[in-house]
Amino acid sequence: MLDRLKMMEARYNEINELLTKPEVVCDIKKLTELSKEQRSLEKVVTLFHEQQELEASIPELKELKKEDDPEIAELAEEELHSANERLAEIEDEIRILLIPKDPNDEKNVVVEIRGAVGGDEACIFAGDLFRMYQKYAESKNWKIQILDALPSEAGGYSSVEFLVSGESVYSFLKYESGAHRVQRVPATESQGRIHTSVATVLVMPEAEEVDFKLDPNDCRIDTFCSSGPGGQGVNTTYSAVRVTHIPSGMYVACQTYRSQHENKAAAFQLLATRLYDQLVREKEEAEGNVRQSLVGRGDRSEKIRTYNYPQNRVTDHRIGFTINRLDAIIDGKLDLVIQELINEDQKRKLANEDAVKL
Repeated sequence: MLDRLKMMEARYNEINELLTKPEVVCDIKKLTELSKEQRSLEKVVTLFHEQQELEASIPELKELKKEDDPEIAELAEEELHSANERLAEIEDEIRILLIPKDPNDEKNVVVEIRGAVGGDEACIFAGDLFRMYQKYAESKNWKIQILDALPSEAGGYSSVEFLVSGESVYSFLKYESGAHRVQRVPATESQGRIHTSVATVLVMPEAEEVDFKLDPNDCRIDTFCSSGPGGQGVNTTYSAVRVTHIPSGMYVACQTYRSQHENKAAAFQLLATRLYDQLVREKEEAEGNVRQSLVGRGDRSEKIRTYNYPQNRVTDHRIGFTINRLDAIIDGKLDLVIQELINEDQKRKLANEDAVKL
């Protein structure tokens, strides 16, 4: 571990020097890559320095414990005890930080939410989930851009796709892929019976040019009239765009914006992300890579969470975690669940690392 920490410290110092060079400052792409790498190393290097300082102070504190002055000896003993406790904490924190990271953790994400099972109520719940992620993004200072949306006449969305951009977005939202189940009395239910409905969530790391470049020559672009609940521009202009990737047959459509140009840009961004996500999945399967994360880019059919409104209860089925704070979670306090998933994920990865060492 010590050798690895020293290598990370050396790389961190090297990046700090590179970031002062004019040729790097003028190269936005290189500057962005180095800045991301710097942020990923900063915390572990800071902890390493704190660890070194504490270890250097221990011999002196041990000597002070032998002082004839009882007050100095007692103070030295207290500081020695605190130093040893903090060293143990730092070691645990460093071990977690040294767990191999998902290479997509620092990326922005594209999220797709669909009303699945339950008719109008499923679409209404899809809208509730979208608002939950909006409020969660606000709490993290992330930005949301809707790429495509099909509102439901009853409320909510038949489907909505949006980009979430900010710091380390994927590292948090990757746990959200799967089927989300709601149990409540729908507004459309006249007899007050509890219904169960399902909305699906798919979280994909945004495709960057360094990862995957979509060749426009491989795509066919079709335009058509927008459709939806109504409003100006609907069914009057060919502003909606469908982009088909000819080699794979994959296609996406976008009609959110009134401008054909904006819909085309959003469709290309969404298609590139879908193709990149497919490549990542295929690569993992080809390598026989068993996923250590709890969900990652999970299957949308996997039931991951239940939101029970009558009991104000949320249950995450992957880790058997239940909390009676549905009202807070649906209001954007999603870290109440996500932090539990992160902790469990880290615990399992640490256990796996230790098993490999043995």
